[in-house]
Amino acid sequence: MKIKRILAVILTAVLALTAVSCGSAAPADINVAVIKGPTGVGMASLMDKNAKGEAANNYTFTLASAPDEVVAKFATEIDIAAVPTNLAATLYKKMGGNVRILAVNTLGVLSMLENGESVKTVADLKGKTIYTSGQGANPEYILRYVLEGNGIDPDKDVTIEFVGTNDELVAALVSGKAQIAMVPEPAATTVMTKVETLRRAFDMTDEWDKISDQPLMMGCVIARADFLEANEGAVKNFLKEYEESIAVCEDVETAAKLCEEQGIIPSAAVAAKAIPGCNVTYVAGKTMKEALAAYYQVLFDGNPASIGGEIPDDAFYYLG
Repeated sequence: MKIKRILAVILTAVLALTAVSCGSAAPADINVAVIKGPTGVGMASLMDKNAKGEAANNYTFTLASAPDEVVAKFATEIDIAAVPTNLAATLYKKMGGNVRILAVNTLGVLSMLENGESVKTVADLKGKTIYTSGQGANPEYILRYVLEGNGIDPDKDVTIEFVGTNDELVAALVSGKAQIAMVPEPAATTVMTKVETLRRAFDMTDEWDKISDQPLMMGCVIARADFLEANEGAVKNFLKEYEESIAVCEDVETAAKLCEEQGIIPSAAVAAKAIPGCNVTYVAGKTMKEALAAYYQVLFDGNPASIGGEIPDDAFYYLG
């Protein structure tokens, strides 16, 4: 009987330890960077939840207007960030592998807008001037890939005018300086409310899909590898909450309201129109790795510098 009691005590202790190890990780302090616009849309609900003290971790969110602001802080001040996919690969190389990609959060967000009726297909862009932001980033390489896939030489058959920010892109369309422009959401929706004669000539995601077997993957969420290693349980809790936050985007009106409240998109009215075109998603694990590796191959073939000079190796992907 004594032996049975001892065994019972040991079993109880083992079960208790197992329960602790399988339970939720202790809350961690996590600094998260969010870029205004499509890559930040899926974070709005989690930001709201955190502000109400209902999140699993203690998040400090930093809103950035452009990816460059995140690059400057990621190595030292930021633990997790929502960034363009090509920037994630570039940071992986720049930081000696101290970056892990956790999930893809945004697919295609670009539209070709025209103030006029001359452009119906990609072929109609030949001989035209196209304004766009995103030089050296996803937008430039997507534009080049789609043009080349339709028999148009980006360096000879069209003129590509790059501007520094999406605000400058909107301003160029409003002033009439630009007649044709490739514009991301929510800037595309914003400028179409300001210039009634603007129209969507075509969706760049549709055009990409016509010439590529690989999905367009423009946004993702990354973590510093050293932070992930030290706080894996907390990061897993973040990913669970983040996936739930992204799911809120299915309720466009609620998501739009949260985007305005959290400063991700200035107006809920604009956000409500833009969110369906933001292609917010949550893709993680092996599915993410396979699809994103193929996307990186396309970017690399177009210009190796677009992803830091080389395709990230397997260690780049966090499979959870």
